[in-house]
Amino acid sequence: MCSAGADCQPASCRFIAIAMKDVEKQARLAEKLRENLRRRKAQAREAKAEAGAQGPGDRHESSD
Repeated sequence: MCSAGADCQPASCRFIAIAMKDVEKQARLAEKLRENLRRRKAQAREAKAEAGAQGPGDRHESSD
């Protein structure tokens, strides 16, 4: 049942398995967060490039 050896109690095996799942989940979430950040930065760069391509007179500015 437990790959750690004969000394391993069932409850401790379950705890280790849960802890490993938490570590794996955190790693997946961290990778998704980095992926999202890269995507958002790319979108911001594209928006900035498009705004620069329009020229300063083409932007809509509100006047008070």
